[in-house]
Amino acid sequence: MSSYKVLDVNDDLPIRTKGAVHSGKVRSVYWLTDEDSARLIAEKGYNVPAGTELAIMVISDRISAFDCIWQGENGLNGVPGKGIALNSVAAHWFTLFDEAGLAGNHIVDIPHPYVWIVRKASTVRVEAIARQYITGSMWRDYAKGIRNFCAIELPEGLQANQKLPELLITPSTKGIITGLDDVPAVDDVNISRKNITDNLEAFNFKSEDDVAKYEQLLAQGFELISAELAKLDQIFVDTKFEFGYIQDTDGQEKLIYIDEVGTPDSSRIWDGPAYRDGKIIENSKEGFRQLLINNVPDSDVLLNKDRMAEREALAQNYQLPVDVMMSVSETYVGIASKIVGKTLDIPADPRAEVIAILDSQYGLIENS
Repeated sequence: MSSYKVLDVNDDLPIRTKGAVHSGKVRSVYWLTDEDSARLIAEKGYNVPAGTELAIMVISDRISAFDCIWQGENGLNGVPGKGIALNSVAAHWFTLFDEAGLAGNHIVDIPHPYVWIVRKASTVRVEAIARQYITGSMWRDYAKGIRNFCAIELPEGLQANQKLPELLITPSTKGIITGLDDVPAVDDVNISRKNITDNLEAFNFKSEDDVAKYEQLLAQGFELISAELAKLDQIFVDTKFEFGYIQDTDGQEKLIYIDEVGTPDSSRIWDGPAYRDGKIIENSKEGFRQLLINNVPDSDVLLNKDRMAEREALAQNYQLPVDVMMSVSETYVGIASKIVGKTLDIPADPRAEVIAILDSQYGLIENS
């Protein structure tokens, strides 16, 4: 697989856009011109209201951890197949959510495995996190004596990696929310349900009922994915969902799933047989995080938020061996193939393929 080109830069494609390209850690978003949005809605028959803004969302093969992007040796600045793995898994779960009658999502079309066409949503400013097991940062805090998480009190006597008595919803902020006395102005800070219901507008909720609705959709989505993974003898440990509002074709405002769901990037997935044997085998990004902790010269740089400048310098200069990047690829592609039920077809040159399809089938490439 090492002969494949990775899509590490995904914010410079020659797509006709309205305004600047939004480049995230993994995905880049190209907002289409109003003319192109209207044309595609008409041509493709998308089930959205006229006037809906559409965007091309292109996933990369970059890998982030500890809020930094990491590179490999020999110019392998991404994980082969990672983008396809994430998109394929998220689209698979979204389809099952639709079939189960949960809520819709932001994808209107999938032109290529690296590309989604999405509709504009008004984003809820909450990272919706659900946990079924105590592990990771929650376990580290618990081991230090902390028992209160997002205003939920945990019992004494829990052991590392054990199943929790019930599914915990432990939200955090999406982005930096300012002007609230009881919420620090920091990205990704833990919050309570009361923080949200006391400040509905700041978190972009329309009503208190919608807070209950997002919790219901999070729990239902978690249970569905958990049950499906159990059929593969995999354990759904914890996950992060995101939500937003859209206008439906009948003019009603609806809460939907956005971003990605149930992927190895946004979730922890453990191997069932290993867990029963007292071991943890990560089929998600957590394995890469542990690999970094064990390989960098000073792991405190990764774990200590006060050393962020050092961490960013480390990530820019540190190159992971090619075989490490390929083992991460095997984890992502392996679990994704299991979930979707078929071997993923990884393109030799994703960038060229994406441009060709968006040109010939969607008419969105400049100067073609």
